[in-house]
Amino acid sequence: MRKTTLALAFLLVSFGVKGQTLRTFILENSADGQSTLTCFLPEKPTGRAVVACPGGGYSHLAMEHEGTDWAPYFNAQGIAYFVLKYRMPHGDRSIPISDAEHAMTMVRDSAEAWHVNPYDVGIMGSSAGGHLASTLSTQAPFEARPNFSILFYPVITMNLKQGHQGSIRNFLGTQADDEKAQKAYSSDRQVRRHLTPPCIIMLANNDRGVLPVYNGVAYYSAMRTHGNDAALYVYPTGGHGFGFRPSFTYHEQMLNDLTTWLRNLPSPREDAVRVACIGNSITDGSGVDMQEEFAYPAQLQQKLGSDYFVKNYGVSARTMLQQGDHPYMKEMAWQDAKAFNPNVVVIKLGTNDSKDLNWKYGYNYQADLQSMIDTLSALPARPIIFLATPIPAFKNTWTINDSIIGNVISPIIKKVARHNHCEVIDFHTLFAPYGDLVQPDGIHPTAEGCGKMADIVSEAFAKEKVLKKARKREKKSKRQAE
Repeated sequence: MRKTTLALAFLLVSFGVKGQTLRTFILENSADGQSTLTCFLPEKPTGRAVVACPGGGYSHLAMEHEGTDWAPYFNAQGIAYFVLKYRMPHGDRSIPISDAEHAMTMVRDSAEAWHVNPYDVGIMGSSAGGHLASTLSTQAPFEARPNFSILFYPVITMNLKQGHQGSIRNFLGTQADDEKAQKAYSSDRQVRRHLTPPCIIMLANNDRGVLPVYNGVAYYSAMRTHGNDAALYVYPTGGHGFGFRPSFTYHEQMLNDLTTWLRNLPSPREDAVRVACIGNSITDGSGVDMQEEFAYPAQLQQKLGSDYFVKNYGVSARTMLQQGDHPYMKEMAWQDAKAFNPNVVVIKLGTNDSKDLNWKYGYNYQADLQSMIDTLSALPARPIIFLATPIPAFKNTWTINDSIIGNVISPIIKKVARHNHCEVIDFHTLFAPYGDLVQPDGIHPTAEGCGKMADIVSEAFAKEKVLKKARKREKKSKRQAE
């Protein structure tokens, strides 16, 4: 993350809120000064931060009960808190989106000055602000995408028959009746496996303003369907817009529920070694329920512990081959993996490349793999790269050909590894005895099989003393950056 020296062109006020807020100040968040960010920094920071987007149907903002009133609650937990005053779209949706993205990047760029962990910055949104928060969670570039989201009675769908018409028309403007635009900004339709951050959704069953089934519940369902972490709390009464109002019948219970969720939300250490797991459906965890807990990268995280920060960038059906039917390097996950600036990368691609329709371009496999390595090697962190051979295909399902994997692709991977001084994880050999740990398709490992893959990778890390090497490289890259 960049270090930002903030110009003193802001209103600064220091005060205490029950001894928990160190200071608060207001920063301009747009060139015209109409968007601002009110910052509340805690006395005892934990490194976690939350950017709040109040609601108001994209026509106004409920700045107090959905914004500033929350400051003592978050600061008491050591969480830096920021309230965004975003500009209204008036039919131009890029305006509030750009304000929210700029606020997120400003917090991360100022992480050192504000004692914030740039990998633990969440977003909170209420009503239409919940739509803005979920839009960043599903569509923002890596540097502006939150690490978690807190959504209160959020507007999610842009479908006029199911959604909040005022928010939809104000946000989409002349495209409010356009089905393509509606789909593009219905956040339940834009959830991405592994890439959309964990969320908590809190709403009232009797909300008649923003119908829960088509909005908050729909977003939860989409998150869960894609294997992402999500929690849903539905209170019996409270209607729409309860925010921080103590008059809300379930106010104290709501705060307790949110506090418990926040306390149990994993917070990666800022100095943790960042590991990017690049791959296809086997890395993704296809066919394994709750991939965020049981896919091999998730189990690798559990085995490695807090010294590491492991991210799953697997995408089903993807190929190394640029001429393949679904090239990995054309995916959003590839862009995210690079933006993550990993200290360590594990590349496991090749299974889908062995298919009949793809292997006719197999003569390019080595060159395409080299291209990926060259790109990763040029990242600021100068990552340690492990090249993994595919696990065996125990059945030739979908024309996946184990003979090609074992006799052609694996040797190419090993050859490229030697040329680039990369380490090899030979899944094709080491996983061969575990055919009983794959799903009926003979291709994808079970949760137990994913655990075995995690064992193999963690053992390779230990053998190569990855932790020591990665931290040494990280220190060197930081010195060079300075």
